[in-house]
Amino acid sequence: MKKIRIMTILLLSLMFLAGIGFAGGQKEGAATQAEKVQLDFWSWRTEDTKIYNDLIAMFQKENPGISVKYSAYKTDEWNTIISAAMKGGTAPDIVHLRAYGGLEQYAAPGYLVPLDDKVPALKNFSPVALSGVTARKDGKMYGVPFATQTLVIFYNKKIYDELGLKEPETWDDFLANLKAVKNSGRVPLANGGKDGWMLEVMHGVICPNFYGANDFFNALVKGETNFMDERYRKSLEKLMELRPYMPENFMGVAYTDTQMLFINEMAAHFIGGIWEAGYFKAQNPNLKFDVFAGPAARKGDTRYVSSFADGSYGVYYQTKHMAEAVKYINFTATTQFGQYFTDNLLQLSPVPGVVPKAEILNKLLELNKHSTPYVTLVGFRWEQPTGSALLQSALQGMLSDKITSQNVVEEMQKGVATWYKPFQK
Repeated sequence: MKKIRIMTILLLSLMFLAGIGFAGGQKEGAATQAEKVQLDFWSWRTEDTKIYNDLIAMFQKENPGISVKYSAYKTDEWNTIISAAMKGGTAPDIVHLRAYGGLEQYAAPGYLVPLDDKVPALKNFSPVALSGVTARKDGKMYGVPFATQTLVIFYNKKIYDELGLKEPETWDDFLANLKAVKNSGRVPLANGGKDGWMLEVMHGVICPNFYGANDFFNALVKGETNFMDERYRKSLEKLMELRPYMPENFMGVAYTDTQMLFINEMAAHFIGGIWEAGYFKAQNPNLKFDVFAGPAARKGDTRYVSSFADGSYGVYYQTKHMAEAVKYINFTATTQFGQYFTDNLLQLSPVPGVVPKAEILNKLLELNKHSTPYVTLVGFRWEQPTGSALLQSALQGMLSDKITSQNVVEEMQKGVATWYKPFQK
């Protein structure tokens, strides 16, 4: 009886201990689950979703306690969405930021976290790359630069071969190529006018070689000249010469439509940024394309390409996961991140140590030896109304024959002068 009592006590003790172990295991598992943090990362780069998810998978493998959810929104809706989220306190932990004034509008009110002492690798980035992430309000850096962009003209190599065309050197050469394509029954130039920002891109590709590139830009930002400069007005009229070669009813053709025209080989040219290259390749692996700089007026003249420090990755000031967000932001500054980004998106990452492998990117490096700032982005997006907003709307009016090139420059000058002090002298 005594033995039975002892055995019963031992059994109950074992059950009690097992219960503690089970409960402890449950608590430990629950704690592990609770400690796994999800970061939200918002962007406007819908085309790059796969590559960003690949990069996130790399990060999560090294940081199993952190998950990152990438959400991309339409380009033409992005500014409205992120502005409302910033002001309403619902912005994501990680924010894909525009550069220059696009960053300043959120840094100045304090919506972003300064990264100077949180991302040590920033000190190794080039001054040009950092110029797009440094706020004028306090000189602090609020983002990790993600790309250096160049504006170019894409062309379909197969169509060029079939028609016996070669890369144009002059404006007249370019127009002749467009005419030859049109005579073949194809669309010469994919670009449309429904999305104003794409007209600004066209302006950035075509106009610098006619208004004087760096000489004009430097004089403009100093206030030594202004948008009423006759060189600038005449450069806008070059865009009018492209209208006969754009798609039918081009003012109703949206950005995504223009992409599809080029990707599906219905159009021979596409004026845009190098950021399109990776998307073109992903959508049609058989598409053979290359790029050239906007043509100059005369053979032998220097041909400039507009370039700029593109956006960055920043941290929202109200994030509930600051340590984890900063960890992810540091990952975006690594060579591992930058090299994968460059190799797969065919864009030039500004991360030090990244070596472009693609032929088109090495050609881009050559073109960038003669680069000029993307004028309205770099110089005049710092306050409202931005030079970009004014130009986009005005170009839509001009290409629709509602206003003239003179009206465009008058609207540009009047709008920017309301806040740009060098124009107020």
